[in-house]
Amino acid sequence: MLHQPVFELSHNHTLELLALYRKQWWSTSRTLEQTEACVENSALCVGIVNEEQQLIGFARVLSDKVFKALIFDVIVDSDYQGQGISTLILDCIKTHPSLAKVQHFELYCLPDMFDFYRKQGFSNEVSGVQLMRLANPILDNR
Repeated sequence: MLHQPVFELSHNHTLELLALYRKQWWSTSRTLEQTEACVENSALCVGIVNEEQQLIGFARVLSDKVFKALIFDVIVDSDYQGQGISTLILDCIKTHPSLAKVQHFELYCLPDMFDFYRKQGFSNEVSGVQLMRLANPILDNR
């Protein structure tokens, strides 16, 4: 099978991305408007399409393009898992010219994905740094 990366999503790809999001436990309630906004406001989006130009994999990156690039939403359609799609996505991100000067690529994932990401060169040894989160109080009061 021939899987090709795309760096700009068509409207149909965005609809297919929304369908992929809705199959994930962490993004079942995303709307089309939210999906369009997160794609538009990301520094880089990498989609993988099959022979029929259907979106079968995706990830996006937020970055200052110097120090950090934070990888989000690595998704592969369940019919295509185990075929190297995630590796292709990550390779496209790590070698993309717009991110060539980035010092650190980062992501967060569940522990069951540690081995996969370690094979891609990632480490969870980050000198004691801990992820912290604050829910947006403006959104919480609506």
